[in-house]
Amino acid sequence: MKYYLIAGERSGDFHAAHLMRELREQDTAANFRYWGGDQMQAQGGELVRHYQDLAIMGFWEAATSVLKFRGYLKECQADLLQFKPDVLILVDYAGFNMRMAKFAKAQGIKVFYYISPKIWAWNQGRVAQVKASVDRMFTILPFEPEFYQKFDYPVDYAGNPTADAVAEFEPSPDFFQRNNLDPNRPIIAVLPGSRKQEIEEMLHIMLAVLPAFQEYQFVVAGVSNLDPNYYKHFERNGIRYVFEQTYDILSRAEVAMVTSGTATLETALFDVPQVVCYRTSALSYTIGKMVIKVPFISLVNLIAGRKVVTEFIQNDFTARNIMDELKKLLTDDAYRSAQKAGYAELREKLGSHKAARKTAELMIGYLG
Repeated sequence: MKYYLIAGERSGDFHAAHLMRELREQDTAANFRYWGGDQMQAQGGELVRHYQDLAIMGFWEAATSVLKFRGYLKECQADLLQFKPDVLILVDYAGFNMRMAKFAKAQGIKVFYYISPKIWAWNQGRVAQVKASVDRMFTILPFEPEFYQKFDYPVDYAGNPTADAVAEFEPSPDFFQRNNLDPNRPIIAVLPGSRKQEIEEMLHIMLAVLPAFQEYQFVVAGVSNLDPNYYKHFERNGIRYVFEQTYDILSRAEVAMVTSGTATLETALFDVPQVVCYRTSALSYTIGKMVIKVPFISLVNLIAGRKVVTEFIQNDFTARNIMDELKKLLTDDAYRSAQKAGYAELREKLGSHKAARKTAELMIGYLG
């Protein structure tokens, strides 16, 4: 069968690549065309446009990029019609993908959505759009089926692919030597995100706490979709940048500073105590506060349904607050243990599944 996939972010590229691998296992004639990234490209098929071109962060930033956005949308629509797939598979990235879902449905193309848009967080009225445009929704968070059921829209929860990836990970035995790290000094992991906009907002403040933790080595999880020279803007003594080895870093870290996103869940699944950080432009934050309907921003707290990790957002995101929280996590055994107990609750709620494999099975079954 012919599959057209759209993933507009780094995490979507990761999850879509695993889904593609499983689809090919079950459909040896699978033909892929997609908007995505390097990990999807490694699975074969034809990459039309890289997600780097699509990366926009924040409500205001998205509004000011509207002409660029419309151009990409028209390009994608034309390419979809030319390819004539058996199914369009959308991966997260709601602003773009919901428009593509509506277009494809109007053209008689079957639409599957893998990783639900976070409409439960800020625009629950969009469920009507999902029901009208998406043939099948495949969710990765355990509370999402119950949310959709309130609107009489059944969805499939096949497990969480991040939990699967962490469970399958095997640390590299030469990690310290390969990256010129001291195996005798404990690591504070720094996960500033994967997009320039968020890194610009986050990394300077994260690294400002370094003088208070001289006995630790700070290891920043860099990403290869950005030029390595870009990180030189943030260089200072005592900082190490390690690229495309986030899981190796987390498997050895004592604590972590994490920009809100999938990385908060990954950090929890590695059982690493963390402080969650987030800051965006003042206007985007103001708009977000008006429309967001959930009490937390981190996936850890959202899945647990309570505060497990501390979140420092916008004006609370300061070097002093981060430093104080890290010290508590490093020195207060009871405080550290309480966070890890919350992590255990989270793992139980996620369950044990092979999410990409199960989703591929369901998709092929629905396609007949």
